[in-house]
Amino acid sequence: MQTTAIQARMANPAMIVPDALQALLALAKSAKTADVPPQTAYLVHLRASQINGCSYCVEMHSRELRQAGEPDERIFAVAAWREAPYFTDAERAALALTEAVTRLADRADPVPDETWYEAARQYDEPALAALIVEIALINTWNRLNVPVRQPAGSGPG
Repeated sequence: MQTTAIQARMANPAMIVPDALQALLALAKSAKTADVPPQTAYLVHLRASQINGCSYCVEMHSRELRQAGEPDERIFAVAAWREAPYFTDAERAALALTEAVTRLADRADPVPDETWYEAARQYDEPALAALIVEIALINTWNRLNVPVRQPAGSGPG
């Protein structure tokens, strides 16, 4: 298999703008204080990155899931989680919320009540808040990586 080397247009903006990286890392750390399982956060990160077409983050979060002991079946099925039997009700609620929040402009009612209430049923308020921060943060990382074409397997992103 021949691969084509893809070069980033520039370094990740978070590495260039003073204090941006530290702010993003601090936000990530704050989200870890709630009771959201790390695997759920990784699933959320992977799904948003798939939607946003961020190859850097898709690869990174797939690798994190594998390192956390997740079987390939679950990792491979994230893009089709609705049809796959591998996810808990809580993970399904987190993935549905991730898709809604990631695709805000796709619907008149971006986060339907059904999606919201199922997530709120599965997670207490601090965990739900942390989950929303996780979703917002991965979308931010995707929006930093995609415009500069940060390729999979490259430096920080």
